Amino acid sequence: MKNVKTPASDSYYDYLVESLKDFEHAAAYIEVTLEEGDPKLLNLAMGNVVAAHQKMNNLSEEAKLHYQNLSQMLLNHENSEIYTLVALLNEMGFRLEVKPKESESSSK
Repeated sequence: MKNVKTPASDSYYDYLVESLKDFEHAAAYIEVTLEEGDPKLLNLAMGNVVAAHQKMNNLSEEAKLHYQNLSQMLLNHENSEIYTLVALLNEMGFRLEVKPKESESSSK
């Protein structure tokens, strides 16, 4: 049998990060992750969105610091205030919505 080399396909991670450059997609991704209620999953999702913004050269130093702080908070399971808020809103018939700012979504 002949040794055939096939081109390697892009990884799922590369595809995901590329898709998260779209602000609407990224907002939906974050929103669904928030609904899951898992701090580790939210930390991973936010890392993916941050990676997408870095690829677009669209991440300020301040945003990097906020992400680092959020990441540390989410890794400390005692800090689950965001999920307490989501649960309370859910019980009261509301939900937390994540959507792009008008200026961001219209410029992309």
